[in-house]
Amino acid sequence: MSRNERTFIMVKPDGVARSLTGEVIKRFENKGYKLVAIKMLHAQRSVLEKHYAHLADLPNKNIFPEVVSHMTSGPVVAMVWEGRGVIEGGRQILGATRPWQAAPGTIRADYATDVGRNICHGSDTVENANAEIGLWFNNEIVEWNRGKVEDAIYE
Repeated sequence: MSRNERTFIMVKPDGVARSLTGEVIKRFENKGYKLVAIKMLHAQRSVLEKHYAHLADLPNKNIFPEVVSHMTSGPVVAMVWEGRGVIEGGRQILGATRPWQAAPGTIRADYATDVGRNICHGSDTVENANAEIGLWFNNEIVEWNRGKVEDAIYE
């Protein structure tokens, strides 16, 4: 695992509306991951259609328009986190997509109400993380170093 692995994490409109953005950030920071990009925005339909394109081919054809509709219902907070094993670790922090299957203590177990209202999105592979970061962030990654503190965390 690279110490500079990156993942894309997004607080969805339901998470923003419920003031859970700080909780998501807190859990990633408490784990020791480094925030390298963040922005709040109203997601463009064209970006969401690319981001969720994999849902368009599912047997239940209602999922794709429902997801896009939900994601345009309010602002989102898009973030890029960096650290060793951040993709897998980030998914553990978020919990299973279906809140009733999420492990106790995860964000989705603690706060999510339904699959369609599961607070946040997290990349599931390096390839998807790179694609999602490229889709949501355009040369907006902040390169910075924690110095000796970072070295101690990853030794």
